[in-house]
Amino acid sequence: YFRMYKKLAGMTGTAKTEEDEFRHIYNMDVVMIPTNKPIARLDLDDAIYKNLRGKFNSVLTDIETRHEKGQPILVGTISIETSEFLSTLLKKKGIKHEVLNAKQHDREAEIVAQAGRYQSVTIATNMAGRGTDIVLGGNPEFLAKRDMVKKGYDEHIVNKVSSPIIGDDPIVLEAKPVYDELYAMHKKVTDEEAALVKSVGGLHIIGTERHESRRIDNQLRGRAGRQGDPGSTQFYISFEDDLMRLFVGDRAKAMVETLGFDEEMQLENKLLSKSIENAQKKVEGRNFGIRKHVLQYDDVMNKQREIIYGQRNKVLHGEDLRDNVINMIEKVIDRTIPIYTEGYKYPEEWDLNGLLNHLQPIFLPQGAIEFTDVESLTFESLKSVIFEKAKEIYAFKESEIGLERMREVERAILLRVVDLHWIDHIDAMDDLKQGIGLRAIGQQDPVIAYKMEGFDMFDEMISNIQEETVKALFHATVQTETERKAVAKVTNTSGTGDAEVTKKPVKVDKKVGRNDPCPCGSGKKYKRCHGANLEE
Repeated sequence: YFRMYKKLAGMTGTAKTEEDEFRHIYNMDVVMIPTNKPIARLDLDDAIYKNLRGKFNSVLTDIETRHEKGQPILVGTISIETSEFLSTLLKKKGIKHEVLNAKQHDREAEIVAQAGRYQSVTIATNMAGRGTDIVLGGNPEFLAKRDMVKKGYDEHIVNKVSSPIIGDDPIVLEAKPVYDELYAMHKKVTDEEAALVKSVGGLHIIGTERHESRRIDNQLRGRAGRQGDPGSTQFYISFEDDLMRLFVGDRAKAMVETLGFDEEMQLENKLLSKSIENAQKKVEGRNFGIRKHVLQYDDVMNKQREIIYGQRNKVLHGEDLRDNVINMIEKVIDRTIPIYTEGYKYPEEWDLNGLLNHLQPIFLPQGAIEFTDVESLTFESLKSVIFEKAKEIYAFKESEIGLERMREVERAILLRVVDLHWIDHIDAMDDLKQGIGLRAIGQQDPVIAYKMEGFDMFDEMISNIQEETVKALFHATVQTETERKAVAKVTNTSGTGDAEVTKKPVKVDKKVGRNDPCPCGSGKKYKRCHGANLEE
């Protein structure tokens, strides 16, 4: 997706370890820019332990020691479970701390901003508090905002007064002096506290585990020692960590077991440090390989997408598609003729009836072409006869529907056919990608197999689009609504057509029963009097 842009640029503090990926995938170079001030941070060697219990006991001891002298500590964990486990250990020791594990969205920015205060201990996962700068001694801006909210100011007003652009809102203008006063008060306190924090070594970062990517480790390290401030970092590792268990060689593990190290003993060995770095490179290489393969699969779809979207843009921009339609007719003929002629040397052997029957439902009416001199036919003359007849029929269709309306019909039909077939093709390509990896068992490169079969499927889709579009256009009809007009004019009894015809209710006489008295007044039953003739 990003490679579709003509120009690409970005800025991050951890791109150097991913330099190869940027170059191979995006064709971009990574250039390191010097820091604003020299880095005063001290990155200590990794502390390696035999098991998890020994590692966490040492982490707890380090936190206690640094907390007693007032040094602020930020503990980075990979998972929420680890952060909560460490929090439990610190509670047992009575050490006050804050936990950030992406569960406190509202407070996390404020907590991280104050992680540089004297004697503060903060436990955070990788995703918690990203994008917030840790200021030694505390962040006066956050403290001033908190006090403004306590005074009853709305949050959006508080955010506006802390912005360099105030505007002309009277409420904001009224609140601005209050914010400035609070900020100045907290700034004085945080500056004094910052000097105290710097005297005890600045912010200390503890990593409880090495991450799969060196970039994530560098992000954690980079939270300390900003803008030339003092600080220190150290990672604590055990042989039971996932990274060590899966990727560090058996040679290093066997050495630890052979020497019989105690679980509380810190190990320092160049071989171990090298093994950890190699393990991270292995994981990064594997992940890069996975992303590279996904990209190669996407490249196939991107090329096909460009062709399809190019056709759609022609339709949407209202271009004249008549030449495209004529070209489609020719392509349909070119694909159909070899089916009934290939393999036969003489024209008399060609299945001409089969050819005409095949083309009949697409664009050729029955009886439109009759071959009288079959012996003199060639492939080119056969194609020419059919093609000229198709253009003649299409010209008649244009005159019947109208040139302007025919162009609209072409756009509507082509757009509908392309969209329907493209949707089905995307699903088919996804199905192909799901199982294409098994080709590696047969010593075949899955990516190459995907490209070849994907091209065949795309070519078949284009053929189907062309044939279906031609068929729909040759069978297109335009329906017109005709309004029937009254020929006879309704008139009243006087013969003038202007007066309204007055309708009167229809009266229905009561039916006389056979044994009822006759209505004539003779006193006889109806069946013996006037009803006698009716019964006969």
